[in-house]
Formats: sequence, C-alpha cells, structure tokens
Amino acid sequence: MKSFDLGGNGTPLHFLHANGYPPECYQPLFEHLQTQYHVFGMKLRPLWDDTKPEEIKDWHPLSDDLLRFLSDRETAPVIGIGHSIGAVVTLRAALRNPGKFRALVLIDPVLFVPSFMINWHIIRVLGLGERLHPLIQGAKKRRRTFNDLETIFRGYRSRKVFQYMNDENLKIYIAGITKEKTDGGYELVYSPEWEAQIYRTGMHDFDIMRDLPKLEVPTLIICGAETDTFLESMARLVKKKNSKIQIHTLERSTHLLPLEYPQEIATITKSFLANH
Repeated sequence: MKSFDLGGNGTPLHFLHANGYPPECYQPLFEHLQTQYHVFGMKLRPLWDDTKPEEIKDWHPLSDDLLRFLSDRETAPVIGIGHSIGAVVTLRAALRNPGKFRALVLIDPVLFVPSFMINWHIIRVLGLGERLHPLIQGAKKRRRTFNDLETIFRGYRSRKVFQYMNDENLKIYIAGITKEKTDGGYELVYSPEWEAQIYRTGMHDFDIMRDLPKLEVPTLIICGAETDTFLESMARLVKKKNSKIQIHTLERSTHLLPLEYPQEIATITKSFLANH
C-alpha cells in the first residue's frame, strides 16, 4: 500500500511522515486530528514495494509523487501537514502547485540556511559526505531484526533521543517501525538502505529558499526548542523571506516533537487552522 486513509467527514488533511518513521508511528497525533479532519496520506517511496534507493538523487521527485497522488485522488485543496522530510516535500509541492493546498503545517522541516547547503555540496563533491554526515553511518549500521518488541523497548527507553517520549508513545513508535517476520520475530519496515539514501540526497533546497517569498498558502512551522534540525538561524531567514509564515517553538521538545507531544501539536495545529 502506497497510502493510508483513516476516513472521516471533515476537511481533508494530508499528512506526510518523516524518514524512518512510517505513518503508524503517529497514531496518537492522528487520533487528536481525526476528531475534526479527514486524515489521509501518501507514503514516501521507501515504503513502496517497487522502488530502489538509487532512483533518487535529491528530494524533488518526492514532491512530484505527492502532487500526482493528490491529483489522482481529485480531492479539494487539502491541509498539508508534514514532519521532517515530509514537511519539506509538502512545502515544495505547495510552492509548485499552491492550488492543491488550503494551509500548511510544517513540523520541524529539514531546512538549512544557504551557506550550510553550499558547504554540504562541497563536502559531497569531495567525496566526504558518506563519512561526515552524522546520520548516514548510523542508518547503515541499524539493526534490522529483533526477537521481540519488549527487548526493543528496553533498549530504546534509555536513549537520549527518546527522552521526552512517554512509554506509551514509545511503544507505538516501536510497533510502527517494525513488522512480524514469517519465521518469527520482527524486522524493520523501513530499510536502512533507503533511510541512508534519504539522508544522502538531502539539503538541495535552494529552490525553496528562492521561491519562499512567493508562498501565499497560510503556513505554520512548529519546531522543537531543542531540535538539531530547524535551527534559529533558519527560522530568522524564513521570517525575513516571508513574514506571513508563522513559527511556533515548543519547549522541552526535539525533532521528534509530534511523537513527544501529539496532543500539544494537534492543539496548536487546530488553533492555527481555525484562523485560516
């Protein structure tokens, strides 16, 4: 399945997930949004059965996928919500075809200032990207199979990256990233090869920086106060390029804020959409 649809009769709300985080990981957030919106979403290519990591050299084709998906469904303009890469893919799609979107909520988008992107491009040209990117090696070495989910939970519970995620949401996340194997045990849904390729091909967003002043779709960015992704320097640049874009920072949260504070994210989102 290349998509999911949770049903409902409200305004159509399209959600696009992060790299390595299948839609099932966001169940608590969806439960809060479903009370008011028709929640559905395309899955990114790494979760399709017929794709290979080497097919993409940057993230631009993923926005083509999204626009094609929305056109095929012939939906009314949607509320576009995305987390991490999902936010970037959604934003680029809205810049290309704003008529498909009535509002955007971008949760900790993977956007960096141009000087950072230029430096990363130089690093890649020199052949050092594989070694210097902080996440590629971790993705490639990620354990793929597990005997049981409780063992994963005990191992993940002590990791700093999950410090603000409560036990229930952490267990939902673990269930979302795994599937049962036919011979017993569990394996990752999202392949480490695809996860690494997404990291490897990111930070080519000069087009977004160029076109951001033209964005007329009402847009809210929600970021974590302790994120390592959507940094303060980027927030200042976004406001400089388009003062209409609203930015909300959630205290004591990281890049994983929709999994850490799903109710708060839903409340902030609903408040913003009520005014737009």
